[in-house]
Amino acid sequence: MRVNYENGKTSAKKLRLVFFGLGVVMALGTIGFIYLEDMETIDALYMTVITLSTVGFREVHPLHYSGKIFVIFLITFGVALVGYTLSVFGEWILEGQLRDLFGRKKMESRLKKLSGHYIIAGYGRVGRQVAGEFQKRSVSYVVIEKGEKALTELADEETLFVEGDATDEEVLVRAGIGTARTLISTLPEEAQNVYLTLTARDMNRSLNIIARADYEGGEKKLVRAGANHVVTPHILGGMRMAMASLRPNVVDFMHVTALGEGGLSVEEIKIPVNSKFSGQSLVDSKLKRDFNVTIIGIKKSGQRMNIAPQPDTVLEEQDILVLVGPNESLERLSLEMQ
Repeated sequence: MRVNYENGKTSAKKLRLVFFGLGVVMALGTIGFIYLEDMETIDALYMTVITLSTVGFREVHPLHYSGKIFVIFLITFGVALVGYTLSVFGEWILEGQLRDLFGRKKMESRLKKLSGHYIIAGYGRVGRQVAGEFQKRSVSYVVIEKGEKALTELADEETLFVEGDATDEEVLVRAGIGTARTLISTLPEEAQNVYLTLTARDMNRSLNIIARADYEGGEKKLVRAGANHVVTPHILGGMRMAMASLRPNVVDFMHVTALGEGGLSVEEIKIPVNSKFSGQSLVDSKLKRDFNVTIIGIKKSGQRMNIAPQPDTVLEEQDILVLVGPNESLERLSLEMQ
């Protein structure tokens, strides 16, 4: 069952009103019996409960004329309210709104606990591929989507999601934009991706934003809007098809390492502060010998990626190493760098 945020919010409001109304009637009934029949508070509350519930228990003492008139009005309005309350609960149970309400609360609780997570804006063809890769790597992420079909699919898959327009600031706040690590914008319209990038950058200055562009001209707009990386799917697809026809073995190698198949992967690891590798050259670090990995690139702060670095290249704190090697070796090195 898909959790509808707006329906859940309406249900919660209706629930609060019902309980508020019951509370008011209970309070008025108790006060009425205290003043009209000179009862103790507990006796007055008892009389109010048995009157509203119509269970027919014995009265505390025979009522006076004014008390009987009061009971008539209490039954008339109170029982009607109790009946309405029961009908509301019946409606929720029959239509699944009660389940939606608790499902929404559970979803919101999970969203509030998110930190350092990824946000996928849009669950179309591109968004599904991104989510699939995140699932394989057990990455914490949340999807923002508003399409009925996609929302039903997300709910069936028990994927964490927020329903709404990704360009809406309130929706981004519910998705945890303030504590997120990366936003991936895969919306179908280029204008939406530009607007989302502008909005997200304003809400979180340190956010890593990856945006989708359909045309080369859109790439410049997205970069100006604040995107850290821009991906044009059809250009990448065309380049891969050309490479597959010219260098099929190279493409197979890239495919295998990118997906981690065959026990071999490409990974990036940041050299932490006070690392024993900081200040050492590549050859002196003995990463190749001790961990059986090959460094194919080094990204130093504020510089472009150094492809195929020389053995005398000195490693520094916060350098990002791009490595290829067996999965176990990369995992072992990642733990060593922590």
